[in-house]
Amino acid sequence: MAEPDHSQPGQSTPERQFSVQRIFIKDVSFESPNAPDVFRGEWKPAHELNVATKVNALQSDLYEVVLSVTVSAKLAEKTAFIVEVQQAGIFGISGFNDQEMGAMVGAYCPNLLFPYAREAITDLVSKGSFPQLVLQHVNFDALYAQHQQEALQRAKDEEAAAPKPH
Repeated sequence: MAEPDHSQPGQSTPERQFSVQRIFIKDVSFESPNAPDVFRGEWKPAHELNVATKVNALQSDLYEVVLSVTVSAKLAEKTAFIVEVQQAGIFGISGFNDQEMGAMVGAYCPNLLFPYAREAITDLVSKGSFPQLVLQHVNFDALYAQHQQEALQRAKDEEAAAPKPH
């Protein structure tokens, strides 16, 4: 992913590079605490989806991004199942400024990892003897933008609440 050089003559801009080194499951959990009772009634569960990401710098230009996806299904007050997958990847990323780097590890990498997590969740739910569950796509670009906006608002709120020097 090389970008054209728009710098002044004599200045060098580092070339942008992105590579996927490895994609792997870091952790997986499936629980069906109320089985077999949950199989006896009508299957009309309420689902809850939670996603989170974590970034670990491994070394210069090498990052581990961990996407945690948790899905729970409840029938009335009884939990039918809880499944959690931590899908991870190791990515080589260089030549991006700080703002671009945030978007790479906060949105682009999770977008790459999500299909793997979705497949693992679908497989686990099916093996738990529940009807197939296929998660809809998550817009990580929008989630990242929302997170950035919330962080900016928190910073403004903290600044406004800070005591002013006299």
